[in-house]
Amino acid sequence: MDLQVKIGELSLSNPVLTASGTFGYGIEFESFFDISRLGGICTKGLSLLPRVGNPPPRIRETASGMLNAIGLANIGVEAFCKDKLPRLRELGATVIPNLYASSVEDFIALAERLDREEGIAAVEVNVSCPNVTKGGLAFGVDPVAAAGVTAAVCKATRFPVWVKLSPEAGRITDVACACEEAGAQALSAINTIRGFAIDTETWRPLLANRTGGLSGPAIKPIAVRMVWEICQAVRIPVIGVGGIASAEDAIEFMLAGASAVQVGSANFRDPMASMTVLEGISAYCERKGLAAKDLIGKVVLD
Repeated sequence: MDLQVKIGELSLSNPVLTASGTFGYGIEFESFFDISRLGGICTKGLSLLPRVGNPPPRIRETASGMLNAIGLANIGVEAFCKDKLPRLRELGATVIPNLYASSVEDFIALAERLDREEGIAAVEVNVSCPNVTKGGLAFGVDPVAAAGVTAAVCKATRFPVWVKLSPEAGRITDVACACEEAGAQALSAINTIRGFAIDTETWRPLLANRTGGLSGPAIKPIAVRMVWEICQAVRIPVIGVGGIASAEDAIEFMLAGASAVQVGSANFRDPMASMTVLEGISAYCERKGLAAKDLIGKVVLD
């Protein structure tokens, strides 16, 4: 089946990627299946320096999902380039590093460091980060701040720039349009939604960080709605993220307008989840006599 999709100037063999923070650096899954078969792998968020993240407990199951407050623990961009990226190149994976920073300057430094490497297909900029120059405001809730980060990264790298949007924005379409205008080649939507859970025996928060990001099937209808709205507002491709656990979930996002999807929390439950989604989309397209790109934006509204 023809599963190829275009994300800006980048051609992917199929529309199934993994979501940042749910698939490690990709190498951890090579014993389960050939990771080069996926459309792409979005790595754990990379910062300039290694981060230990938040103290435990930092993951809790919820009804139809999970709360996490990992705190963007990662090995740092230098260790990624030296220890992880060479193996990903050997495996033939399509690699999209996810970038995390709390200042525009650090985003630029990350992009410039990765720009010296080969074997990278695109970079995904996580604008759901605290902006230290604005009193902790997340870049992703402010169209002007998000556009500033996007433009700066675009100037600092030769790779296509994707921007991962925050559902915390009052009007996510305003942020999407600002990032498009600033040069983003694609948008990933959505990131996790902040949640809070309490132990009713101890009356204390279940996470040491108190709040955490809600992901999983519980957020899928919200994510599909936001993807649909963003697709009405921008001309660049949108990558759907949020609660995808089956081929039907992925197809729903594509019908809403997504050109590709990312499988996230499902990878914690089943390391084969992304491959199961891919094989299900292939079977669906074969049954319908369609190419994957024929699904994009074809929801019937009348």
